Amino acid sequence: MSTQHFDIIGTVHSPYKEKFAVPRQPGLVPAAKGRIELLPPYNDADSVRDLSQFSHIWVLFVFHGTQEQGWKPLVRPPRLGGNQKTGVFATRSTFRPNPIGMSVVALDEVEEEGRRIWLNISGLDLIDQTPVLDIKPYLPYCDSLPDASSGFANNKPETKVSVEFSRQAEQQLRFAAEKIPDLRELICQVLSQDPRPAYRRHKKSDNTRYGVRLYNFNIVWIVQSSNDFQVVSIEKENKGKSHD
Repeated sequence: MSTQHFDIIGTVHSPYKEKFAVPRQPGLVPAAKGRIELLPPYNDADSVRDLSQFSHIWVLFVFHGTQEQGWKPLVRPPRLGGNQKTGVFATRSTFRPNPIGMSVVALDEVEEEGRRIWLNISGLDLIDQTPVLDIKPYLPYCDSLPDASSGFANNKPETKVSVEFSRQAEQQLRFAAEKIPDLRELICQVLSQDPRPAYRRHKKSDNTRYGVRLYNFNIVWIVQSSNDFQVVSIEKENKGKSHD
């Protein structure tokens, strides 16, 4: 079997600190903002010349959070309820022969600070510290195909979940908003995607407390009904656990 070597050209800095609750496709959570830090020797100003002329970019990256689990010829995509199996090449599953992913994200700014180059992006579906293999400009005239068919994922997932905050969470949110003004919007957009495992979504309510790490906060919520979530607490992580 032949092999190829690829250099890591950059690292993602993301509000998502773990795989759970990351949107299953890019663009579903516009409030998710992050940065790609280019690494030497690719942090050369010439390498990003004219990139700011493009509104969106393709990011090719490594599924570093799941690559040790290997690949599977059959997977259970969430769009089929999490129980029906289909071929890995008919999905965007992370369990691939080569753990490579690709996402289209909005390019908000190309920022240069001395020898450091950052690409500020939004709408990302990438966890923190994701290794980046390549960056390419998004070209609407050839990358957007309105007449294409998409099999079992032909339509954008419906978001019918409403999100409310407990009194405690509201107080904690006001404190957190001093540093992250868009935190409420991010939490609402993330939870509105219903990040629970697909097999749990049919339940009208349960007693499980779910949690997700966004930035350096632990967000805890409960399911009050099938379409209503309540955020019960927003607690800052201990410094020893934070990855910011």
